[in-house]
Amino acid sequence: MQQSIFPHGKSPPGSKELQCDYLNQVDLREKADLQEKEAHELLDSGEDTAVTTKNLLETLSKPDHNLLFYAGGIEILTEMMKDCTERTLFRTHNGFSIVTGNENIKRCFSTAAKGTVEETVCVCVLRLWQAVCSGNDENQRLLVMCPDMGRLLPSLLASEALTVRQQSLALVLQLAQMENGRSLIIDHLDLTRLVEGLVSFLEFSDKNANSAMGLLTDLALEKRFQVWFQTSFPGVLPALTGVLKRDPKVTNTSALSQCIAIMGNLSAEASTQRQMSASEEFGAACVGLMASCEEDVDLLRDVLYALLGLMMNLCLRSPFFSEVWAMEVSRRCMSLLNSQDGGILTRAAGVLSRTLSSSLQTIEEAVGAGVVKKMIKFLKMGGQNASRYAIKILAVCTNTCHEAREEVIRLDKKFSVLLTLLSSEDEILVVNAAFCLGNCMEVPQVATSLLKTDIVQVLLKLAGSDARNTALQLNAGIALAKLCTAEPRYAGVAGGSHGSQQAGQDQPGHHAVAGTLPHTAWGGGSSRRPGAFCADRCWAPVAASLEEAFLKEWGALRLLPERGKMLVYLTGICSVCLLPDFSLFHSLSLHPSLFTPSPSPSHTISPSLSFSLFYFSRKR
Repeated sequence: MQQSIFPHGKSPPGSKELQCDYLNQVDLREKADLQEKEAHELLDSGEDTAVTTKNLLETLSKPDHNLLFYAGGIEILTEMMKDCTERTLFRTHNGFSIVTGNENIKRCFSTAAKGTVEETVCVCVLRLWQAVCSGNDENQRLLVMCPDMGRLLPSLLASEALTVRQQSLALVLQLAQMENGRSLIIDHLDLTRLVEGLVSFLEFSDKNANSAMGLLTDLALEKRFQVWFQTSFPGVLPALTGVLKRDPKVTNTSALSQCIAIMGNLSAEASTQRQMSASEEFGAACVGLMASCEEDVDLLRDVLYALLGLMMNLCLRSPFFSEVWAMEVSRRCMSLLNSQDGGILTRAAGVLSRTLSSSLQTIEEAVGAGVVKKMIKFLKMGGQNASRYAIKILAVCTNTCHEAREEVIRLDKKFSVLLTLLSSEDEILVVNAAFCLGNCMEVPQVATSLLKTDIVQVLLKLAGSDARNTALQLNAGIALAKLCTAEPRYAGVAGGSHGSQQAGQDQPGHHAVAGTLPHTAWGGGSSRRPGAFCADRCWAPVAASLEEAFLKEWGALRLLPERGKMLVYLTGICSVCLLPDFSLFHSLSLHPSLFTPSPSPSHTISPSLSFSLFYFSRKR
């Protein structure tokens, strides 16, 4: 059994990739040596094709012939590159220097124009390189590592001569067929020029555009390309912005949608999102293309679908390009919610869920346009992503808009949809459903209408759960406290469920600690702001403990042993602030403890330890 070369049998991070790369290079070198041995044996034996190949290479290597002579000789040489022997002899007899060492031929690459002899020479050379590199890893390596090839080959993709562009694309496609070839491209070619050259093929309506985007897709899947893209994004930004500015009606829609999908995939990285979001021109180009696609959604469906995916990632960054940008995007997404295409509907809702909170005006416009009804319908139809976006939108709307709360209450009788979401295994759905429910509890008479339901038990279970997402416990506790505020008859149910003491019974030596609670809609990847002091109100946990006077962080209520003491520890969202002067606030309501934990068999919990939720409003 082979033993590891590393101590303790463990490899350091990244070493396995290095080992694989090293072993691959060894295999390639051994393969090349074997090819050269066999080729020279055939040459020494006087085999006709081998001898002819050698003689032709020697003839073409002589300088000062006219360009047509070289073009004809290269065409003949290309026809001879039928098998491995000829390709190997080409390598061992300095075949690549026929071009790289000949100034007359090299000059053709920069002067080639349609219908000229220089174009003919360039095309002949590119076809020769395709022939000698076909299935030959060592020839591919030597070609890519030729002097100036890293700049030359990508630049030929944007040549004035169409045939040169097509043949250079064919060569790069050939190199990229195998993993080793893709590594050569990424390591040795000028990738900025390469990306610019590939996206320039969007000018064509034929298969070349699709081939170019297929190649870019393959490269974008490579980890090293992704790292390069993040660090070199400013260099390719103009080309990518140009893609978004193209008229989709006169562009190959399949290739365009594929190119935008590549941008969307690469924008999943936070650093790329940040750089894209820093470019107002890039953001404006997105909105412009979105407007163009809306003119004919059926024809441009794939382009719009890919664009919405890109914009979903861009909207993870806060702040957005501008409030005006977010409002415009929100309006267009509202329009797209009338689409009959499920994919467009879902992604439009996804973008809207991230732009809607940019301003109160945006929210009010959306509510006025019927977004609440549409999102309730989404939730009734199901689907994980669609439901996540829909409940997030409802949470944002009900947080600031009274009309939205009333609309939810009218459309979701006895909160059947929201209560169903509270039992979901998807914590993101539960968090925002609890948040939305808590917002609706502020509408008069709503809490009373739920007296015959099991809403208290459901919320108590969530508030005391051991969920990984601490916002779930907090939003459930807040919804329950609001329920008790609106309908006092719930307080006995809540208190009885936990058997806890009244929170207002302060005992000597107790310390009250409070701070803004992150009572805001929560969605994976989106930023979370502190609680609603801006609305002159604040939910705050108040903890009383004989042992500890300070709470470190907000989060779910925990009891953790430390040096023999039971500490109240609120983990994970924002720092607390000690408020010794409660003259800034007056208490509107006081509720029984909602979070009194069950005693652990291995620890004794002080009977003086109690927890409560207060609802404060800030004095003006």
